[in-house]
Amino acid sequence: MSKSIQQILEQDSLTKENIIQLLQSSGDDEKALFAKSSEIKLKYIGKNVYFRGLVEFSNICKKDCLYCGIRAGNKNVDRYDIADEEILKAAKFAYDNNYGSVVLQSGERSDKQFVDRIENLLKEIKKLSNNELGITISLGEQTKETYQRWYDAGAHRYLLRIESSNRELYEKIHPQNENHAHDTRLACLKSLQDIGYQTGTGVMVGIPFQTYEDLANDLLFMKEFDIDMVGMGPFIEHDETPLYEHRDKLMSLNDRFRLTLRMIAVLRILMKDINIASATALQAIDPLGREKALRIGANIIMPNITPTQERANYLLYQNKPCIDEGADDCTNCMEARINMADGEIGYGQWGDSKHYANRTKK
Repeated sequence: MSKSIQQILEQDSLTKENIIQLLQSSGDDEKALFAKSSEIKLKYIGKNVYFRGLVEFSNICKKDCLYCGIRAGNKNVDRYDIADEEILKAAKFAYDNNYGSVVLQSGERSDKQFVDRIENLLKEIKKLSNNELGITISLGEQTKETYQRWYDAGAHRYLLRIESSNRELYEKIHPQNENHAHDTRLACLKSLQDIGYQTGTGVMVGIPFQTYEDLANDLLFMKEFDIDMVGMGPFIEHDETPLYEHRDKLMSLNDRFRLTLRMIAVLRILMKDINIASATALQAIDPLGREKALRIGANIIMPNITPTQERANYLLYQNKPCIDEGADDCTNCMEARINMADGEIGYGQWGDSKHYANRTKK
């Protein structure tokens, strides 16, 4: 006989079957799940929500992932690459506004010019902020040597989404070639951890062919890999991608949204002290999407501080919010959102993963 949701939530550990049951919950069962994850967040993380000023500085990418709007094969994208001084100006804005941290994100490249440029930018950001700004980077798969150089230059957190821990599913959403290998992704995550980064990963929720078992395995993968931070959002299809032809297999946007919230809640129960980001994609479906995630388990939010004129060209998916707001608008909006979610902004703090501190003490 299967257990009730309440019985499962009272257990000290969760089996894969328990996780699947929680991910499929609705109504009062879903409310009970959210109440539990919210309670755990308050106990282990507190009310603080940390800002990461997001700079999406280039949409030039060598990869051809089948779900992504800025994939190399999409010829309808206006490609851009923001000048270094604009990136540094955005970082200075984050510093002056007491954000605590920035995130540098772009399409994937690994040529020498790009690697050297990032190293230089990291050093300059450290310099302009008197070493006070925390830096997260999300720049895809690189060699261990490159990761080390960037770490030495000042980056200390790295986000590399696994997209799916199921190899077969991963291969369905990526081209079949050595440039898109599941083993490479896993090896990169291991390299990041070995070097000493706070290591982050994540998945898309509701992609074609994905099952509840896949998602449960994704959460167990994160726990087993001992990950420090996670960013995961609902899959939103883009009509200029190969995966768009499978849109009739997708659950509704609202169902993907609710399922993402349940993923965040279960992850908070499984990994009590990690950092969990409230993804922008949640807001693309529900105007209060990010607040809802903060209430039930997330504790990181990423105001977009990319110069406004380029935001509309960094479209990984459609209906992306905040593409016409300036950085100031975004900050004011985030403050209001966090207050609505009963959170407190950890101004001027790096907001490092408590899990990382506990993991590296061992």
